[in-house]
Amino acid sequence: MSKIIFNFGLLIFFISIVIFAQKGMMVQDVIIKSTIVFLVVTILFSVLTLTFIKAINKAFGNKEQTINQKLVGSGDNE
Repeated sequence: MSKIIFNFGLLIFFISIVIFAQKGMMVQDVIIKSTIVFLVVTILFSVLTLTFIKAINKAFGNKEQTINQKLVGSGDNE
């Protein structure tokens, strides 16, 4: 998963280099701004991915717990 996020960040990095270079900026400014965009996008998508995975695991854990209770017979099914 982290490889996908990193590759997506690199894609955004190179796209931002093209966009900033077309505006006629100096090379140092283009590299610095593109690096900042890369870091922000990569960190943002990493945090979003982690929260999404935790939400899925939490939902699956609750579902698994209710299924186990029904199988054991500790609920109203006894």
